[in-house]
Amino acid sequence: MTRILKSLLRWCLILGFSGLLLLAAAAGVAYWLVSPRLPSVAVLKDYHMQVPLRVLTADGKLIATFGETRRIPVSIEQVPDMVKHAVLSAEDADFYSHPGVDWRGVMRAGFHVVASGGNKTQGGSTITQQVARNFFLSPEKLYSRKLIEMFIALRIEGQLSKDQILELYLNKMFLGHRSYGVAAAAEYYYGKRLDQLTIAQCAAIASTFQLPSAVNPLTNTPRLIGRRNWVLGQMLEHKYINQAQYQEAINAPDDAAPHEQPIQVDAPYVAEMARLQALDRLGNDALTEGYVVKTTLVSTRQQAAVAAVRDGLSIYDHRHGWRGPEAHEALPPGASEADYGNLLSSYNDVAGLVPGLVIASSATEASVYLPDHQTVKLGLAAVDWARAYISDSRMGATPKAVDAVLKPGDIIRVTQDAKGAWQLTQIPKAQAALVSLNPENGAIQSLVGGFNFQRSKFNRAVMAARQPGSSFKPFIYSAAFERGYTAASIINDAPIALPDPSQPNGLWTPSNDDDKFAGPMRLREALIESKNLVSVRLLDAIGVRYARNYVTRFGFPLDALPNNLSMALGTASVSPLSMARGYAVFANGGYLVTPYFISEIDDRDGKPVYVANPARACASCQARLLQDSPPAPPPASMLTNGVAATSSNAPAPASSVAMAGETTLPADAHTGEAAPVLAPHVIDIRNDFLVTSLMKDVIQSPMGTGYAANVLKRPDLAGKTGSTNDHRDAWFVGFNGDLSTAVWVGFDDFGSLGKGEFGAKAALPIWIDYMGDVLNGAPENSLTMPPGISTVQINRENGLPTSPGDPNAMSELFKVEDIDRLHNQALQQQQQNQDQQQANDIF
Repeated sequence: MTRILKSLLRWCLILGFSGLLLLAAAAGVAYWLVSPRLPSVAVLKDYHMQVPLRVLTADGKLIATFGETRRIPVSIEQVPDMVKHAVLSAEDADFYSHPGVDWRGVMRAGFHVVASGGNKTQGGSTITQQVARNFFLSPEKLYSRKLIEMFIALRIEGQLSKDQILELYLNKMFLGHRSYGVAAAAEYYYGKRLDQLTIAQCAAIASTFQLPSAVNPLTNTPRLIGRRNWVLGQMLEHKYINQAQYQEAINAPDDAAPHEQPIQVDAPYVAEMARLQALDRLGNDALTEGYVVKTTLVSTRQQAAVAAVRDGLSIYDHRHGWRGPEAHEALPPGASEADYGNLLSSYNDVAGLVPGLVIASSATEASVYLPDHQTVKLGLAAVDWARAYISDSRMGATPKAVDAVLKPGDIIRVTQDAKGAWQLTQIPKAQAALVSLNPENGAIQSLVGGFNFQRSKFNRAVMAARQPGSSFKPFIYSAAFERGYTAASIINDAPIALPDPSQPNGLWTPSNDDDKFAGPMRLREALIESKNLVSVRLLDAIGVRYARNYVTRFGFPLDALPNNLSMALGTASVSPLSMARGYAVFANGGYLVTPYFISEIDDRDGKPVYVANPARACASCQARLLQDSPPAPPPASMLTNGVAATSSNAPAPASSVAMAGETTLPADAHTGEAAPVLAPHVIDIRNDFLVTSLMKDVIQSPMGTGYAANVLKRPDLAGKTGSTNDHRDAWFVGFNGDLSTAVWVGFDDFGSLGKGEFGAKAALPIWIDYMGDVLNGAPENSLTMPPGISTVQINRENGLPTSPGDPNAMSELFKVEDIDRLHNQALQQQQQNQDQQQANDIF
């Protein structure tokens, strides 16, 4: 019997050893057959995770992120031990001891498959195998795929350290809700960095690796907590935590909530422009390779621009009355807070205007339920502005009772005033745009393309083609000054009728905004008071052809300028950005700069791949001083209504034109030292100084249409209002040496803003709020009087030089070469007056 047992044991050993040999041989043959098809794992040593594109302000504040994935790559050194221990406990407790494949786990999975008749649900993959599968293989459950997975895992273990493998795993894995990697998951689910997570939160994130779409901290909470508590038990078993820590964590609630990456600066229109530029320059990798786009925006100025536009539009909107509730919902009998919440669920906050549901109202107050579960009261003072809207120029009576305005079931908007009191408001129907740039180099400091990007992505700052009205007149005056006219030249402000076959009576009869006429007046007065008929006569005198060609010096394309006298009234098609650019020529001494908004693009490692080298006015640069050339028209490539550039780069594809305004990036200077690019000199500095002096008086003179801006008490400010027929457009464009800023207000459908809504009323207050904020405390900055300009005493009636004893004498600025000519005119005028007097004496 003993001999038989020994014989059986020997044969069992022989068969077992033979089986192992056969298994090893089979594995060797399999590896030999599969090896040529195995991917190289060397790529993992320098693997780039997909990281979203980030857009920042010039001072490093986040504007936006773009990309399908949320990912924040972290090195293994940045991952706290508690996070590592939670993941290891959940996924692969023996990770640091096995060779990449857990053979015991493989055997368990194999026995399970045999016992279950081929069911492949049992796991057994190590972290290394999961890395192999996620980087190189598909998730389908095939025996061949599993075998290849193990071979790749063994290769990975041979070429990477355990820490390198774990780092890839912790950054690569999908953890639900577009979050990839533990750092992104921590930020999204808990709004925390990895080192801020509690033990319970670490375990919850570790629990998500298994079924991220179905079980995560925001989906299937009961199942997530069950899985989390199991992970905590594993952490306790492996002595990563003690009993007290385990008990505290097991009792912790699931406190996850969505946490989008906090946007620090509200600039969605610029963010979209940057996204399109990045795609044009970098291709599809722009959204996945972790690029960082640094814009020229200054965060404080951008926030001031957003606030000014929203406040200005709300004030305009309130001036024209209450259009009624946004919607009306039937309140069910005995409605609860849950019912109120359901009725409000489809209404979102819009630019700080909070949706609310009126749940009760009386003559004295209304109760309004808000999405944050609070109920606020609105008294009569909170709704007294809400006169019923009848038309753009008519409103009903001031409400005498709250319930005359608000009824239970109304969906309304509320906002808090400076004192924290809740007020009734509504989403404005009118739109506005503001763009402000640095006159020295064209860097856009702030840009607002509309009231709210989510409601309308149309970027009015760069895409709108609107008539600028009287804000275009300074360009005509500049052309006239180049033809010998002066600020003292007399032009008649009187009715005029010109042939126009397009009109019913065959005549074009322009008029002033107030339909009044002042008679002969000096050009300085005419611009201060924005006299249309003076501008028409002035344009007629210098010639439309000459004026059109001259105005292109300010960056406007010829085809945007009407080939008739209506150009004097601002009937060109322009964008707010192009107006800010045109006025920047006056602000910087006569140089045409090109607006741009991207200063640098860095790769994921912080290495610049693009650095802007924009053309600069650089009036005092040595290169400029050596460039002794007279002002001349700019190159044709610089004439655009959008954000263009003088650059060797090819123009942006059409895909970007729709949003960025025919934009290209300025010349790339990221390699080595770049010489300054000089902006073309387009107008004489003396011409510039004279036109600017007129625009300063638009603000400083009590008769000026921009006099309200004098509240800022800054003598360095200059600008011009603009209004168009039927009040369809309201403008104010102004500047000092630091900023050129254009503001437009109007309706997208070209409807009327209402009677009396001139640029001074609708647009100028926005400009004042913005410029007052951003220039607060800044030193004055404007052109100094250049050589070749002299102050002369003139007679205010005829605009000609006079003696200091003349009771009508006043000071005026002239080019020195004009003074002798004007003195001669004065002498001729004096002689004519004497001759006339002698003739009168004879009779």
